[in-house]
Amino acid sequence: QVQLVESGGGLVQAGGSLRLSCTASGLTASSYSMGWFRQAPGKEREFVAAISWSGAVPMYADSVQGRFTISKDNAKNTVSLQMNSVKPQETAVDYCAAARTQFTTGSVEQYDYWGQGTQVTVSS
Repeated sequence: QVQLVESGGGLVQAGGSLRLSCTASGLTASSYSMGWFRQAPGKEREFVAAISWSGAVPMYADSVQGRFTISKDNAKNTVSLQMNSVKPQETAVDYCAAARTQFTTGSVEQYDYWGQGTQVTVSS
């Protein structure tokens, strides 16, 4: 049974930093590309960042480019998202996801497994 468990969410002030982590079980991380998505109340789930199964090729939404960094540790089956200079409009539930493809993808439909999400609240 595949499980993705996110951690690291919480309350942070605007301009601050937060690091999210996701630990995968029941799958081999080196065979999956991994991504982070977020969903604010009343809005659709949106792409934030993704990384290829090798961990060598990251991809970011334009809105977070230069502020967020995604990384992957295949030995530990984990993927992390370092978020710097966060903004109040980034308050959302953040989700970790896994896609059985070697390519980096930002498409929700291409992800096979999802975590339960972790709340990120950015205060102004």
